[in-house]
Amino acid sequence: MSLVHMNFQSSCLGNNTDINVILPDKPWNKDAKEFYGSGKKYKTLYLLHGTFGDYTDWLRKSNVELYACERDLIVVMPSAMNSNYQNWPKFGMGYNMWDFMTEELMPLIQGWFPSSPAREDNFIAGLSMGGRGTSYFAFSKPQYFAGAAILSAAPVKYDDDALEGKGMMGNRTAICVENAGGKEAFLNSPENVWDIAAKAVKDGVDLPKLYFACGGEDKGIVGNLRIWKEYADSLGIEATYEIIPGYRHEWRFWDIAVEKAMDLFGIVNEQAGNPF
Repeated sequence: MSLVHMNFQSSCLGNNTDINVILPDKPWNKDAKEFYGSGKKYKTLYLLHGTFGDYTDWLRKSNVELYACERDLIVVMPSAMNSNYQNWPKFGMGYNMWDFMTEELMPLIQGWFPSSPAREDNFIAGLSMGGRGTSYFAFSKPQYFAGAAILSAAPVKYDDDALEGKGMMGNRTAICVENAGGKEAFLNSPENVWDIAAKAVKDGVDLPKLYFACGGEDKGIVGNLRIWKEYADSLGIEATYEIIPGYRHEWRFWDIAVEKAMDLFGIVNEQAGNPF
């Protein structure tokens, strides 16, 4: 595979930012000039990291490069700090990750790389915080993605208990509510997937193919995922759910799950990749 590291000035993020991009292999038996000049456009997966992570996580801790090679798949891995993949207008010069993903990053990838702009060729996946981010894009910007894999995360019902929770997640939610401009604004933001999902169903929105997965020993997530599944089923939302026994909130699970997501979304190419 070709691996591209880019550092560039982002208008949405108000600073330089980093991404890694995996590009498909040139088969050994193909002429270089013919291959690189073919004009072929490829399917693309936007792969989101979790809390405390960055654009290097998936490359350093999973086999995603191998999976992409076997499928002729472009994989784009951005850095998002601990933004929850939302806009933070009061941070720095304005750190607007929600806008960045679809209004800056996707145009960059589709303009500078051989990435297909067609919805049916674009997918998004993420773990933990990145899974939450993936759910936001799947339900609020479904027109961009044919498939969305939410790994080790589940949309939260933001009742009073959730909004006033304690501990790290409670503090995080409180900060997000403040960033949004208060409780009402937060409940009208993309983070409130429960309400957005209900509206999407009512309006007949064409949602991406959805895959929710978590490890069977990931105690908090398993409970949240079952609550969400019951609610989503009541709305008639079609999705694939998988709880894999023996795994916690860990990279061994995410490595398995991201390959399963690629298979579920039909990202398969038996002729792709070189043997070494």
